[in-house]
Amino acid sequence: MTTFPTLDPELAAALTMLPKVDFADLPNARATYDALIGAMLADLPFDGVSLRELSAPGLDGDPEVTIRFFTPDNTAGPVPVLLWIHGGGFAIGTAESSDPFCVEVARELGFAVANVEYRLAPETSFPGPVNDCYAALLYIHAHAEELGVDPSRIAVGGQSAGGGLAAGTVLKARDEGVVPVAFQFLEIPELDDRLATVSMTNFVDTPLWHRPNAILSWKYYLGESYSGPEDPDVSIYAAPSRATDLTGLPPTYLSTMELDPLRDEGIEYALRLLHAGVSVELHSFPGTFHGSALVATAAVSERSAAEALTALRRGLRSLSPVS
Repeated sequence: MTTFPTLDPELAAALTMLPKVDFADLPNARATYDALIGAMLADLPFDGVSLRELSAPGLDGDPEVTIRFFTPDNTAGPVPVLLWIHGGGFAIGTAESSDPFCVEVARELGFAVANVEYRLAPETSFPGPVNDCYAALLYIHAHAEELGVDPSRIAVGGQSAGGGLAAGTVLKARDEGVVPVAFQFLEIPELDDRLATVSMTNFVDTPLWHRPNAILSWKYYLGESYSGPEDPDVSIYAAPSRATDLTGLPPTYLSTMELDPLRDEGIEYALRLLHAGVSVELHSFPGTFHGSALVATAAVSERSAAEALTALRRGLRSLSPVS
């Protein structure tokens, strides 16, 4: 593997313990990731948080969408809610893999979290996964009163491919005009199938995620009809970086990692949101790589986790929904 002079020393020391995830062998990539997450979930405490499963009707006759719904115990009145979308290159992972984060948000911030179990590619290509996320958003908004959540304080967020799905869901919500999303929370998002940025071109051998995996993830997600980066028919809800109009989107927190092929598309998306008049907090963490938060004890990982909670607290407590 290439050496990276700016790699954080704490993260560098942990590299040998991290798995190699190769999207060219998807069954093995799924098994490797599930084993890693399974070990992390084994002793997860749920103190102070309640979990139940909801079922949202799918869009246009699609299957029902399962939502892992977390609520803080002993709360009074409707609470803010985060619709959360897990990562995994559109093709691996489960909603349960995000349970530690969902528990932390519910426990530390007093928010509800609706964690979406969307269908994975390539078995379900676009628009299936983003439609699942949007169906979950519609359900949470329509059932806000019975769920005990505030329909004016709904955030949509996700990590990695989940960040891309979150951005696509928010664009769809803006265009449909049914759900007023109050805040957008995009962690290391996968946004652009065209793969033309400097970071995407240069980072071909970075830990956990690199250009070869990114190429395959977009092929899996966009399906057999996808002809490549020059394809003019790719929807903005699939690849939000292709959107030419970003006006009317909600205030946004967006984070990137220095040694991540997705770095530049995230930064460019944040800048374009700013140019469109959207309030944005952009944070690029030095010495990090895609998924380096798995090394949770590293100081930079602790800092990024704390920043995420701070951004969510500010976003859903002090910001009004976009009309």
